[in-house]
Amino acid sequence: MPIRYLLFSLLAVLIWVGNTLVSKLAAGTIPPGTIAFERWFIAFVILTPVVGWDAWRHRRTIASHLPKLVLLGLLGMAACQGLGYYAAAFTTATNMAIMLSLVPLLTLILGAVFFGERPSSLAIIGGVVSLSGIFVVLSLGDPSRLLSEGVGRGDAMMLVAVLAYAGYGILLRHWAIPLATWTSIYVQIGAAVVLLVPSYLLSGPSGFNLPNTAMVLYAAIPGSILAPFVWMSAVKHLGAARTAIFMNLIPILTAIVAAIFLSETLYVYHLIGGGMTVAGIIFVQRKSGCERSNQKTVPRGT
Repeated sequence: MPIRYLLFSLLAVLIWVGNTLVSKLAAGTIPPGTIAFERWFIAFVILTPVVGWDAWRHRRTIASHLPKLVLLGLLGMAACQGLGYYAAAFTTATNMAIMLSLVPLLTLILGAVFFGERPSSLAIIGGVVSLSGIFVVLSLGDPSRLLSEGVGRGDAMMLVAVLAYAGYGILLRHWAIPLATWTSIYVQIGAAVVLLVPSYLLSGPSGFNLPNTAMVLYAAIPGSILAPFVWMSAVKHLGAARTAIFMNLIPILTAIVAAIFLSETLYVYHLIGGGMTVAGIIFVQRKSGCERSNQKTVPRGT
């Protein structure tokens, strides 16, 4: 296999790791509603000269599938990404990345509940291990803490965001929308921009300084355009199952980078819980590798 596609997978993962750090750095500096809107608005503007004509040519198809496309934009871009920015003010980048690693597991659960997809015994074991790891992280290594104090606000927001993205993935896989991938994404981004207008208007002002602008541009261009492009290129040439393994690097790399650049402390419960979560997800992703190798893996934009 061409090594560049392995590097494409790794590049996408590194961009998403950087995006998690940007979310944390933006907390307290840029209002969540502002960066969520500006990110997708800039991405929409950049994609318009490239994809806009194809969207116009297929406007009747878009109109007939508009409710589905709007719901996808709500779940995958507006809700998931927007909640991530709000959550960043209340939790660590490390916790955010560990929560994001639950996407394959939650996708499996939603598929079983709503579409009757039967998980294998290996996937069930992996799911139990992953959820146990999440409980270790959420409880800070002390399960009794969850009973007495509950889940932290930021972690709860991330769980909702991850659930929204899992819903996005399962709907995208089951809805056969007859549009080119980028045309579909373009319309979803447009829907997300419209849906995020209220939170943008209600957000406080943010200063247009160099760091703020750089964070928004990073989220808009590498995070929203480059990462999906190289990821989908890797999926096309390597297969979804093989490419998806690289997703397991996200919590590990995020924890390392956050410790270096954000001075976040890695505790034993991070290592134990994060390790259990990643190990469980590997089992989940192996549930039907042959089946998934012919399917598209949903690109992340978080």
